[in-house]
Amino acid sequence: MSLPIEKPLSDDLSREVARRRTFAIISHPDAGKTTLTEKLLLYSGAVHLAGAVQARSHQRAAKSDWMELEQARGISITSTALQFDYQGVRVNLLDTPGHQDFSEDTYRTLMAVDSAVMVLDSAKGIEPQTKKLFAVCRKRNIPIMTFINKMDQPGRYPFDLLEEIEQTLGMTAVPFNWPIGEGAGFQGLYDLQEPQVLFFQRTLHNQRRAPMRVETFPHPSLAETLGEAYGPLQEEIALLTGAGTKFDRDRFLAGQLTPVFFGSALTNFGVEPFLNAFLHLAPPPGPRRSSEGLVPPTESKFSGFVFKIQANMDPQHRDRMAFLRIVSGRFEKDMMVYHARLDRKIRMTRPHRLFGRDRETIEEAYPGDVVGLVNPGLFIIGDTLCSGSPLSFDAIPQFPPECFGVLRSQDLTKQKQFQKGLQQLEEEGVMQVFYSPDHVRREPVLAAVGELQFDVVASRLESEYGVKTLVERMSFVLARWVSGDPDALAGIYWPQDTRRLVDREGRMVMLFGSERLLAYCMKEYPALKFQLREEMGASNSASPIS
Repeated sequence: MSLPIEKPLSDDLSREVARRRTFAIISHPDAGKTTLTEKLLLYSGAVHLAGAVQARSHQRAAKSDWMELEQARGISITSTALQFDYQGVRVNLLDTPGHQDFSEDTYRTLMAVDSAVMVLDSAKGIEPQTKKLFAVCRKRNIPIMTFINKMDQPGRYPFDLLEEIEQTLGMTAVPFNWPIGEGAGFQGLYDLQEPQVLFFQRTLHNQRRAPMRVETFPHPSLAETLGEAYGPLQEEIALLTGAGTKFDRDRFLAGQLTPVFFGSALTNFGVEPFLNAFLHLAPPPGPRRSSEGLVPPTESKFSGFVFKIQANMDPQHRDRMAFLRIVSGRFEKDMMVYHARLDRKIRMTRPHRLFGRDRETIEEAYPGDVVGLVNPGLFIIGDTLCSGSPLSFDAIPQFPPECFGVLRSQDLTKQKQFQKGLQQLEEEGVMQVFYSPDHVRREPVLAAVGELQFDVVASRLESEYGVKTLVERMSFVLARWVSGDPDALAGIYWPQDTRRLVDREGRMVMLFGSERLLAYCMKEYPALKFQLREEMGASNSASPIS
């Protein structure tokens, strides 16, 4: 009797890598990013009604926007990992904040993806935040697919939107389908890859999958069915097929060309064709740059990096979760890995598959997957884990703060909860915390990228740690770490509209009320160094973004 031949790990690893797709959705606020996210989950079968997750034979509310403040304001505040299967493909979707005040979280997340979906409002086109996020994608040559949303509402001429993509972003736009009608007259889509028309039917409350009817084109009945939209559709198809740019996969993978899809996420029009095309077009995990050169995903040795820390995702699990993007090899529960920053080995005892705030324990994971690791203080953003020779991946982007405020607790009997919450939120990268150097005034000064982050801090301290606080805004606009000869520093008389503070490590930080004032101080005191935190050699080795 012959024994079964065991398949080599390389074959299994290659197969698992090939069926992974890891991407983020980027957009300006209110373009429909979160709505599209929920509808992709609906069509993949991960949810049965928009916003409801089927898990272990019962339903639980688990939208990608799970924080109380997110639900109250209707905006995304923190990046969320959502993993699901569709047509044999393992999809890792990273939903990101759209509001500019939370750009830092979005930028970190974009370090962990292999492609991105850019959502545009058909009436507004490319908006400021879209440009900023696109610039990050271009820096990493991330392939981008475009979904032009809200075609069921009055919007701009589709050809004008394509031209804006090309002129503003410098990227060739190649439509894969074309809208038939607009606003209330939006009837469906013409598939430019196949000579057919896709008709959609509206669903009750838009919670369920929209039925789709397919008609070949041209067809005698279409003129009557489409009415006044039939003539313009014929002309537009002729123009697109005759003068339109052909899709070039190499240019797409290099971030130079974007496939464009039209639809309405709210009414489910065009979501299913977009999802099917995405699985076909989006690339699987690719090699990553490291201190030891390119690391291919099929490398047998495991490696990965932490790009996000999140506390209190689930009220039933009051812990911190580190988001680990697997770069190469096979990840296994209980495996021993080398922690580069700590210079020691640790055991991966509690890895989780994440779906918004929900989690379940996993036994294994592969390149492209995002694994949640319960964090007892071992991990910070930017950490590298590996099973082979020590290495490190590209640094995680970091923004210099522009908003400052004094945080005051309203309940002095809860100092322990106050300090714990403050420390954990700082570890997540929500804000930085400074203190007065004289030990009399110990009220923390928060430094954040945007004003809304102060609201997030106050809301989360109250909802997650039971501490009511308020933030008193300050007039300063930038911070610099100042170093030099101690005697020289002690004798300096700093001008008005500055404030001297220290960070958690006791390093001197100066706040300035203007760029001009900073320039004056740098000229007045040339022997001193005025640096960003990253230039001081911060422990997470983050790279600054100006």
